[in-house]
Amino acid sequence: MSRVIGFDVYGTLVDPVAMGQHLHPLLGEQTTAFGQLWHDKKVEFAFRRALMEQYKDFSVCTRQALQYCLQQFGIELSEQEQEALLAKFSQLDAFADVRPGLQALQAGGHRLVAFSNGPEAAVRTLLAHAGVLEFMEQVVSVDDLGTYKPSPRVYHYLLERTNTTADNSWMISSNPWDVIGGKGAGLNAAWIQRDPERLFDPWELSPDLVVTDLIELSHQPL
Repeated sequence: MSRVIGFDVYGTLVDPVAMGQHLHPLLGEQTTAFGQLWHDKKVEFAFRRALMEQYKDFSVCTRQALQYCLQQFGIELSEQEQEALLAKFSQLDAFADVRPGLQALQAGGHRLVAFSNGPEAAVRTLLAHAGVLEFMEQVVSVDDLGTYKPSPRVYHYLLERTNTTADNSWMISSNPWDVIGGKGAGLNAAWIQRDPERLFDPWELSPDLVVTDLIELSHQPL
């Protein structure tokens, strides 16, 4: 049966933590810690803006999170250096399983949609560079609504844009809060547990599927 499958982008299709590697000469062995904190902080800032109802697009959250991390790690970058670093977000590579996984899911007749907190233009550029935009029927961004996942409005917007129902749709994410958000809005949801040591958040909502990557996902009866 054909399903609409919405894919989170950052952390699910591409690895934002890898951004820390661009500062390896300054960070040394702390590159992963920097990249993880940067990712966590930009998500936290997006959550804050949604709750405060003071929306600015994800690039603002990303820039402010970078400034926080630079202070936290005691690194000084000029404004020009910061902008050059931020530009590299459009050059992230897809995880190795993503292209074959998407190809298999598309061959199975499913409708694939990129579904992101990032602005549509930025996500399209990123996915084109990563070589996976061709598999996506649409790119659906929270920017159209002026709020962020996990607001139920955003998941309902995915259904509206794809002209489908919650029971015929899947939310696919490596972020537990995103899986919980999708489940809370009535969608089916799969958690991509890329790190075997990572725990799913204790919650009254659980994923319908837990898989290690998109290749494993493509073998499941959705």
